[in-house]
Amino acid sequence: MNERVPAKGYNELTPAEARVILEKGTERAFTGEYSELKEPGTYICRRCNAPLYRSEDKFESHCGWPSFDDQLDGAVDEHLDADGYRTEIVCHHCGGHLGHVFRGEGMTAKDTRHCVNSISMRFVPRGEPLPPVLSES
Repeated sequence: MNERVPAKGYNELTPAEARVILEKGTERAFTGEYSELKEPGTYICRRCNAPLYRSEDKFESHCGWPSFDDQLDGAVDEHLDADGYRTEIVCHHCGGHLGHVFRGEGMTAKDTRHCVNSISMRFVPRGEPLPPVLSES
């Protein structure tokens, strides 16, 4: 069950990672490895290594998934979700599914919550070099 999914230049994904990142799935609430992480660093796309979020923008929303009130400039694209109600967020570089963005909840001064699946990201601690961003080919 730990077979890797071929990647065409991107990082190979486990079936669980592919289900969320490629098939727009969702990991169960309160099960992700980064929900409680408070260390300084950068969150990058698990599929292509593109930097997405800074730890300084992470906050505790008690929703069961890592929450950020800002993204790195141009890192995330927004699309109307298939359900027609929510706004999906994807990695700008590779299009991998990250989660959803919510506005108007009043949780932070920026009034924005990027609710992100831990499985869609990797964490790079401050002081460690970021890996190169990968392309499809």
